[in-house]
Amino acid sequence: MAKSVQYDVKDVSLAKQGRLKIEWAGKAMPVLKMIGERFTKTQALKGYTLGACLHVTAETANLMIALKQGGANISLCASNPLSTQDDVAAALVKEYGIETYAIKGEDTKTYYKHLNAVLDNHPQITMDDGADLVSLLHKTRVKQLPEVLGSSEETTTGVIRLHAMARDNALKIPVFAVNESNTKHMFDNRYGTGQSTLDGIIRATNILLAGKNVVVVGYGWCGRGVASRARGMGAQVIVCEIDSTKALEAVMDGYQVMSMTSAAKIGDIFITVTGNKHVISFSHMQSMKHGAIVSNSGHFNVEIDLETLEKKAASHRTVRPQVEEYMLGKKAVLVIAQGRLVNLAAAEGHPAEVMDMSFANQALAVEFFIRNQGKLEPKVYTISPEMDQEIARLKLKSLGVSIDTLTKEQEKYLSSWQEGT
Repeated sequence: MAKSVQYDVKDVSLAKQGRLKIEWAGKAMPVLKMIGERFTKTQALKGYTLGACLHVTAETANLMIALKQGGANISLCASNPLSTQDDVAAALVKEYGIETYAIKGEDTKTYYKHLNAVLDNHPQITMDDGADLVSLLHKTRVKQLPEVLGSSEETTTGVIRLHAMARDNALKIPVFAVNESNTKHMFDNRYGTGQSTLDGIIRATNILLAGKNVVVVGYGWCGRGVASRARGMGAQVIVCEIDSTKALEAVMDGYQVMSMTSAAKIGDIFITVTGNKHVISFSHMQSMKHGAIVSNSGHFNVEIDLETLEKKAASHRTVRPQVEEYMLGKKAVLVIAQGRLVNLAAAEGHPAEVMDMSFANQALAVEFFIRNQGKLEPKVYTISPEMDQEIARLKLKSLGVSIDTLTKEQEKYLSSWQEGT
């Protein structure tokens, strides 16, 4: 470990264990590896300082390593107080010399201390999972905004915040909405969230899903994935939605669709994936069955009204690691992982195979800002179809999958209006 590396992690002696975890994940991330190898040759990121606020996991570590291979100076902090893998954080510092600020279970004060530690390095490019770095730059570090070439955003919640900033003319830097990429949300959100959410719930509770009423609140890409995987394990899935088109899609996909008020009375397990506030209210929890399990797989811990629950519960205790029991009269409501991301707080997050594509998008976003510095307006940008297709092509190649290509005759037919029946 280089003496100059600054850090705040739980225990650097965990580094060896963390390195093994990073190497294991790296074996399943061939697209990111190819990009890292190209970065090593071109040194396209040399001399640039990058500040990242992401979930500090083995998969994220591989992204940081790829960026460092390209010559970037990196500092990393956690985007969620409960998602950090402490051994990975230690390895990033000791084994890879990457400035890291992340401790699983850190309090809010430490969380913001870590955010500011990253911004103290005056990054020219930032990388977010929830838009906390961008928000902090615009609220309390405004003088640094002219130094920033751009920021990339990983998750739906962050993109929603950034679009709101753009609408209010509050956004002062260009941002790249990685989540809008097909090779991100169609795979990471659906297959990654679908599997890892149930993994977190099962690890925390050891509950059998078969035969249970599982209520999925929100039917975006994440909700689709969770609902599909829950049904695959034998659950009876109920979907709650506010969007009529998505609700209709859920009906056509074979799920029961009803209001949260109705679902609250019959659900056994509740999973929120909306990115919105208090979609499970205190009144909903009051009408739940005894022993109902409540969890969240949206980015922030505001989807469940835990503040009111804590105030009005007769008692509150931890009954298993990551499971808290709140007594409402004679009924118990069980909350997993303090209402934070259940897949990261109670499990290990998305499989590396999925994050391979998501982080390939993040890596290419950094390169995009460097190539286009001085040319970009302060607005939300989305990935080009060509870049999206290239990531998909590389992923297919790594899987040993071949696909067809159009013949000249087919290309001509598709681009012409003159030939018909």
